Amino acid sequence: MTADFDTLSSPLPRRLRDGLERIAAAIRADQWAVSEGVGLNPTQAHILTFLAGRDTAGVRVRAVAEHLGVTQPTATDSIAALARKGLVEKLPDPTDARALAVRVTAAGRAAVRAIGLASSASDQALAALRPSDQAEFLVLVVKAIRALQVAGAIPVQRMCVTCRYFRPHAHAGAETPHHCAFVNAAFGDRHLRVDCGEHEPADPAVQAATWTAFETGPANLRAPPT
Repeated sequence: MTADFDTLSSPLPRRLRDGLERIAAAIRADQWAVSEGVGLNPTQAHILTFLAGRDTAGVRVRAVAEHLGVTQPTATDSIAALARKGLVEKLPDPTDARALAVRVTAAGRAAVRAIGLASSASDQALAALRPSDQAEFLVLVVKAIRALQVAGAIPVQRMCVTCRYFRPHAHAGAETPHHCAFVNAAFGDRHLRVDCGEHEPADPAVQAATWTAFETGPANLRAPPT
């Protein structure tokens, strides 16, 4: 009797999640090791990196908490610890003098650079994949992040696929088929960003059309309005 693996196996999405949980566990271990190397914990390192990539005028604590998926008290405590270390500073919010904003200091940026230069086991494992596999994996990561955004499970990320400057498959057939209107340059799947400092969210209707064009390819491409 031939075994039916569709019956024997747990649902594919469940097995994918199980695999991602194992990868996430390794990444969390890496984060602890890298963060401790600069005297921080992973939450503090995440906040510092987040602030370093944002407006120099500062970011409100609530926005930090929402983006990182932590409670506001947790974000407040972590920011206070970073401030004591001289890595961030608090200042009046330029849009509301009654509120406070947080921004990274020069010392904080140096710590972020140190974090970025640290090599981890997960970095090495991903680098061991073939370049084509890395690019395909990045596309799958982008798709998973977008699905989580649509489900409301995570905040909107500053990804190419939601940006007003993104033109998917504008150069059909080329090695670098997409186009960034901000820098006026072509780029490929391997260049897709999940957190871009120049990101400007497109109108929801444009985002939907752009996503369809990105997924289905040049055959169904309709250029999004500028």
